[in-house]
Amino acid sequence: MIIAASCLLGTVVMIFAGKTEASGILLIAFLLTIAFCFRGFALLKGYSYTIMIFAAVTTAMYFPQYFIAFAGFKFGSLVTPLLQLIMFGMGTAMSVQDFAGIIKMPKGVILGTVYHFTIMPLLGFTLANLFHFPPEIAAGVILVGCSPCGMASNVISYLARANLALSITLTTVSTFLAPLLTPLLMNLLAGQFIEIDVLKMMWDIMKIVIIPVAAGLLFNHLLKGKSKWLDEAMPYVSMTGIALIIVVITAAGRENLLDIGFLLILSSFIHNTFGYFLGYWSARLFKMEERDCRTIAIEVGMQNGGLASGIAKEMGKVATVGLAPAVFGPMMNITGSLLASWWQRKPIAEGTDMH
Repeated sequence: MIIAASCLLGTVVMIFAGKTEASGILLIAFLLTIAFCFRGFALLKGYSYTIMIFAAVTTAMYFPQYFIAFAGFKFGSLVTPLLQLIMFGMGTAMSVQDFAGIIKMPKGVILGTVYHFTIMPLLGFTLANLFHFPPEIAAGVILVGCSPCGMASNVISYLARANLALSITLTTVSTFLAPLLTPLLMNLLAGQFIEIDVLKMMWDIMKIVIIPVAAGLLFNHLLKGKSKWLDEAMPYVSMTGIALIIVVITAAGRENLLDIGFLLILSSFIHNTFGYFLGYWSARLFKMEERDCRTIAIEVGMQNGGLASGIAKEMGKVATVGLAPAVFGPMMNITGSLLASWWQRKPIAEGTDMH
């Protein structure tokens, strides 16, 4: 903590002295030190990775030249294979049982899926128009809304004492519906901002998500219990991959972020938190149990920003369309962790659920 405080003080001094590069190094050191410190506190441990993401984004903002290309190799070409690796990891953590929830909890699955693919796309469309973003930035905001549930939602649902089985099923169902619904919704809502090639986007999502997830499912089925090392390694591989993707996108879109960064952060915050709010109360309207309402709120509000980034890369617009997903990802992890902490302190008492 003393080292972190010293780095923060040094950052302020260097900023006032006009020494940009030195202030950047000290600010990155401050964030990394704070992330390390958070690991020592039970209440703050869950925020450690998010702070490390901020450190990665700060590095890309101060020193973008190191994350765009090296010796003719463009780092942007890493986005798709990294996502495929992450999605393969998601598949190894899934099983056929995850699909059984469709039969066991049909009401929750149907409502959660419908809300996810209506509330978030319409919110994205509304915000893109309200903030008057440039066309490709606006399309990125809508793309976030049209993406399937985020993988982090399962962890947040567990921490929030929500229905984990329903959470996993909703993530699975929305992921497998994405090749059809995401391109169609993008064409409907973002078509006025940029040209959308529906068939190409369908194939891009199949390539980035469905094929790797299916391979992971098959791997898990054939080698269940025989690959403990993989189970332990994949979360770290996924976290590293997401951090690298965000760094590459931030570096590529640095100038656009400097122009509209604050508005994009504000838009992402509204998009995310209204997703939670509308998801929760929409479920309440149908008299869902409290545990299921919490789950649907989280599944609606948390998106697969990684997939959205991958789609933006395949569109050749990672520096513009890809910015909203890069901002939304860290944002939803912060708000999701705070929401989970709040709900964790509000246990669901017997007889309080709505029937």
